Amino acid sequence: MIVDCHTHIRLFEGAEISEHLAAAETVDACIVLAAHEGPRDEVNRKVAEYVGQHREKMTGFAVVDPTQDRLTDKVLASLTEKQGFRGLVLYCSINGFHPAHSHAMRFYDAVREVGLPVFFHNGSHNLGANAVLEYAQPYLLDEVARAYPGMKIVIGNMGVPFVEQTLAMVSKHENVFADLTVRPSKIWQTYNIVVAAYEQGVMDKLLFGSGSPLGNAGECMETLLGFNMLLADTKLPTVPRGSIRNVIERDSLDLLGIRHAAG
Repeated sequence: MIVDCHTHIRLFEGAEISEHLAAAETVDACIVLAAHEGPRDEVNRKVAEYVGQHREKMTGFAVVDPTQDRLTDKVLASLTEKQGFRGLVLYCSINGFHPAHSHAMRFYDAVREVGLPVFFHNGSHNLGANAVLEYAQPYLLDEVARAYPGMKIVIGNMGVPFVEQTLAMVSKHENVFADLTVRPSKIWQTYNIVVAAYEQGVMDKLLFGSGSPLGNAGECMETLLGFNMLLADTKLPTVPRGSIRNVIERDSLDLLGIRHAAG
């Protein structure tokens, strides 16, 4: 079961939809994270409509900002029951709020009740100048993970540039996972992240992601499976191919408590 846990679709134009559909064909299932651009209600509506047309393959995560949105039980019920979302994505750094903001903590209380996983899209390879880098630090989620041990948390993009904090978090908390979204053009960065995760003993907490449309699932899988070959003539440490394959073939939907569409 190959699940791409990190894909986006932003413009909903013909070319972008075709590209996303083509990328989805290379995996068994994918999670579509609503993007942060534009009015959140409108973005969520479009993602729900798109995912609803491909429910056998796709799972949608709605974008929310608990410091700005009125996220009542009724609103959460609408997102899950009417629009079909099975998770939520937060952009703390881009939206400028602390992950443990008082409004956010009350929001997690409601999320825990309905059993939704939360994807923290805080770190990134290309945060804008107005993003609050301080709020991208994965260790800020420690308070959240301790307060809500039953809520599944995913740290997006391995928490780049704070990878060591991410490894500490997934090692410390049973309910915290990390999204191994790699950039095929950044072989050295990928190598260092995977080796560090292997040495930390947390490969079983990593979820495969492509970051589509910025990345392609097929190319990302080739990058992960192939970087050991680049090191054949060196004395640098390698990671067993089986450990890497387990990340790629991990059933992330099951791990996050999301029932398969076919189930």
